[in-house]
Amino acid sequence: MELPALRLLLLPLLLSGLTVSQDDILLDGPVEALLGKDVTIKTLLSKPAFTFIIWNYSDGKDQTHIATLGALGLKTNTPYNDRVSISTDGHLTLKGLQAKDSGAYSISVVTAAGDTQTAETDLRVIEPVSSIIITSDVPEAIELNSTVVLTCTAKGSFLTFSWLNGTTAVVPDDKRITVKKTPTSSALSVSSVYRTDLAGPLVCSVSNSLSSQKSAAFNLTVYYGPEAVTISPASPPAFVASKSSFNLTCAARSSPAATFAWFRGDVELEKVLPVLTLEDIEALDLAETSSTFSCRASNAKTKRVVPSAGVSFAVLEPISDVKLSGPLPSAMLFAGNSSANLSCGGANDAAAEVVWLKDGAALTAGGHVVIAADKRSVLIAPLQKDDNGEYKCTMSNAISSVSAKVKLAVIYGPEPVQLSGESEVEVKDPVTLSCSASSVPPANYTWKFNGTKTPVTTGNYVIQSPAYSNTGTYTCEAYNALTGKTSSKTHFLSVRGEGELDDGLSDGAIAGIVIGVLAAVAIAIGLFVYCRQKVPLESPY
Repeated sequence: MELPALRLLLLPLLLSGLTVSQDDILLDGPVEALLGKDVTIKTLLSKPAFTFIIWNYSDGKDQTHIATLGALGLKTNTPYNDRVSISTDGHLTLKGLQAKDSGAYSISVVTAAGDTQTAETDLRVIEPVSSIIITSDVPEAIELNSTVVLTCTAKGSFLTFSWLNGTTAVVPDDKRITVKKTPTSSALSVSSVYRTDLAGPLVCSVSNSLSSQKSAAFNLTVYYGPEAVTISPASPPAFVASKSSFNLTCAARSSPAATFAWFRGDVELEKVLPVLTLEDIEALDLAETSSTFSCRASNAKTKRVVPSAGVSFAVLEPISDVKLSGPLPSAMLFAGNSSANLSCGGANDAAAEVVWLKDGAALTAGGHVVIAADKRSVLIAPLQKDDNGEYKCTMSNAISSVSAKVKLAVIYGPEPVQLSGESEVEVKDPVTLSCSASSVPPANYTWKFNGTKTPVTTGNYVIQSPAYSNTGTYTCEAYNALTGKTSSKTHFLSVRGEGELDDGLSDGAIAGIVIGVLAAVAIAIGLFVYCRQKVPLESPY
């Protein structure tokens, strides 16, 4: 409120002899509030003693009384009915703000003593941000060739504009990227546009002191490529297995997606898909010769064509159906008398390398083992007991490795019996005699005691609680039913009485005896000294 208007308001109070003063009883302004919302203009008073609190409004030309709070309650001017309230601290609340509510608001606090405090502040009604729209001057762009102008418009008061590419602020460089602003719009211009300039999505952010909004995400297609044209695998093996899942894939960074053409050397193939299958390649009937393949990527929008590097390989048939033949499973092979001929072969094995293993270790020629020059067969004659085991042949070429196995069971034995166990035991101490003999098939065991056959037919003879009667000679016989051979060995067992096999007193017993003797000597010495003190020696004179 202008000072002359304030003085006119307070003139009746001055004429009545009351004191008027202008004080800092309002917060610093201006007070800002959104259109259509409620606002409270607060004072710095706290429960003041007053007769009247008077609020007035001025639009810079005319002054209007709003309301007065007195002992009889609140008196409101007609234009403000149902819109205002005044608290006992002097706060003015104005509801449903309108654009015309912007202006100067003054307060007068009149006390019973006739003193008056006055103050004034401004209220600014802010129209909130709304209706944000982004438009482009072109529907699409070509990377490095196009200039794009994006315009953001919005409604509201005292607007501030900013641009975001995703979550990153767009910063003008005043060369390639520029921004031109008006009170209600912002134009973003990008020359020689890159794909990343508008990858976004792009967002226009608009704000004023009391509100802010963002536009809907805006995307503008920037066409580019093709570039980084590659074939995978980039380094295929020198040989590829025929009818395998191998294929070549051409890829490129491009928008829109690139189209592809395939070449063998300089000859274009009738294939326009990104994948060249092994079936397509084998249809060219290249036998096992190495060939170089490449692809070219094209972009219909940018009109660019870019070739890939070439890759070279040959297609080879894998080895399969490898079989290892040998003696019939029903054949009985006897050590020293029989022989075995092992043969290895498979499909597509013409150039195969052959490796022989026995029980996982390399099989070497020599003595009774003969390996053919082409390594396709092995002759073992005559068979020995050590020839028992698993034989494996592996046929390999550049793209495959296949194995087959066979087991040879060479009949022999039994070898000399090994018999072990205690020679002396005390009665009731368990004892086990163990008998073994190398044999194929495994030997059958028989035990004799003092020449008499026992019912025990296993490799172990167990006596749980020996008695004196168990003293004697034990014989273990091993028999091979196929070779008809028998091997045996004897063992003498002596059963002694309890404690007869002890080595003497234990360390603990010896220690106890020593301690007892020392204690007895100490007691004897003590008694002797005591008696000498009680009975005096007689004088020789």
